[in-house]
Amino acid sequence: MALCDLVLPCRDEAAVLPTLLARVPTGLGVVVVDNGSRDGSAAVARALGARVVVEPRPGYGAAVHAGVVASTARWVAVMDADGSLDPADVLPLLDAVAQGRADLAAGRRRPVARGALPWHARAGNAVVVWWLRRRTGLGVHDIAAMRVCEREALLALGIRDRRFGYPVELLVRAQAAGWRVDESDVPYRPRWPGTRSKVSGSVRGTFRTVLDFARALP
Repeated sequence: MALCDLVLPCRDEAAVLPTLLARVPTGLGVVVVDNGSRDGSAAVARALGARVVVEPRPGYGAAVHAGVVASTARWVAVMDADGSLDPADVLPLLDAVAQGRADLAAGRRRPVARGALPWHARAGNAVVVWWLRRRTGLGVHDIAAMRVCEREALLALGIRDRRFGYPVELLVRAQAAGWRVDESDVPYRPRWPGTRSKVSGSVRGTFRTVLDFARALP
C-alpha cells in the first residue's frame, strides 16, 4: 500500500494520461477521478494501471473529494491531469509534510513556457490571492494547484465546496485550523495538446472560476 496517493481529477484527458502516468514516481499510488469524460479517459487510466473512481457530479471539488475519500494512503497529493504539472514535483512537497515541516505543502506555479497561464487566468488568480492574503494573513502567492497533506486531517476540515472554490476554501479552513502552510515553486507548462482547459481556456471560463473562488473567500 502506498504511503501517498496522487489524486488526479480528470475530464477528457485521454490524450495526456499515458505520458502523465508514466511520470508518476515509484511509491505513489494513483487515483484518477473521472468527472464526466467523453473521450474514454477512464478506460485509458485503467489500462495503464491506475485506480479509477467515477464521480458523476460535475465540479472540480466534487472530483477531488471523491478521490480523497477513495484513497487508502496516509497522505494525499492533488494536481491537475492536463500535463501542466509534473508528478515528480510532488516528492519535495510530500517530504515537507512527511518530515513534519508543514501540515500542507503547496506548489506555487511558475510558468516556464509561453501560454502556460493566459493573461485572464493570471489576473483572476492575482485578485483572489491578494484578497486571501489580506483577509487571512496567509503568506501564499497561488491557490495550491499542487498540494500534499494528511488524508484524515484533510477530511476533518469539512470542505464543502464542490466546484472550483475547493482549493480556496481549503486554504481558508487550513489557516483557521492552525495548519502550517508551506509554499514552494513548481514549474508550470502549457496543458497537453488535444486537451482544453475548463478554467483558463477562455475568459468566460476564468470569470466563472473566479466567482467560485470568491464564494469561498472569508
